[in-house]
Amino acid sequence: MQLTRRQALAGALALPALLPFTRSAHAATTLKISHQFPGGTAEQGDFRDRFCRLFAAEVEKRANGALKFDVYANASLMKTNAQFSALRRGALDMSLYPIAYAGGELHACNLGLMPCLVTSYEQGAAWKAAEIGKALSGIVESKGVQFISWIWQAGGVASRRTPVLSPADVKGVKIRGGSREMDLMFAAAGGQVSTMPSNEIYIGMQTSSLDAAVTSSTSLISFRLEELAKSLTAARKGSFWFMLEPLLMSKAIFDRLPPDQKAVLLDVGAEMEVWAMAQAKKDDEAVAAIYAAKGVQVSDFTAANLAEWRQVAEASAWKDYAARSSEAADLLKLAQKVA
Repeated sequence: MQLTRRQALAGALALPALLPFTRSAHAATTLKISHQFPGGTAEQGDFRDRFCRLFAAEVEKRANGALKFDVYANASLMKTNAQFSALRRGALDMSLYPIAYAGGELHACNLGLMPCLVTSYEQGAAWKAAEIGKALSGIVESKGVQFISWIWQAGGVASRRTPVLSPADVKGVKIRGGSREMDLMFAAAGGQVSTMPSNEIYIGMQTSSLDAAVTSSTSLISFRLEELAKSLTAARKGSFWFMLEPLLMSKAIFDRLPPDQKAVLLDVGAEMEVWAMAQAKKDDEAVAAIYAAKGVQVSDFTAANLAEWRQVAEASAWKDYAARSSEAADLLKLAQKVA
């Protein structure tokens, strides 16, 4: 059968539309990773940014180039507090995100920065395989967000005043805690709480809207708070502040990937958790040296200090969290089972 001129022309017009489809079927998938921390390279800078870049390189290698990544540091892609919601909607692929920042949207997430609940890196790391980890990840996944890597960080207190060691030291102090539960503990101790993401602490202290701020050792370094602080309470000998700061992924995006690519993401994420813990511990030591070199008074929490904070935390933050729902009460109990 011979084609008419009209049929041949129609076929020629359709061909270019088919060619891009054929090429894209074999093209790499590029995923965007967003976070709020200062950018650098895989070798230098804030370890959370380095984590993202090392993770991206290793996944790309194991996936034979089928997965590629663009890393957006310093909240350059979108504002910090918008990232969790964007993950849920599939508007953002991945984020290394302080999970407690999502507490207003999903109450269960507040457990990721509950004062005095996690007191060591090893205890935090044990959550992943324990009942609490399975329960928390199940809740988060049901809301559209997939855990890729579990990262914990200890935190200390930078103050423009005298050191913050015991609850009595925050009375009348304008302080940033980092989560609703931390703020409840500080309010119960007489502090004047202020809420903001860690990348806004510097200007808060610079403008005197903050007297003190609690954040991770890494953020205390990366955001150069030693330029403003007169005292630092370090986390190297223990702290009331341990935050879950995982690498998260939109479940809608994750579910669309083939099984082999999902496995690579999860395998690399799990393997890099050991590296992340080592870097966090390293920063707990480094922050004390950096601040001391600037003439800042450096102190450490004592066991007695932390016991006092635990009493305040249990009577305020823990009690409030558990009273919110039976689910919250059960999660808190599960978390307490991890020694």
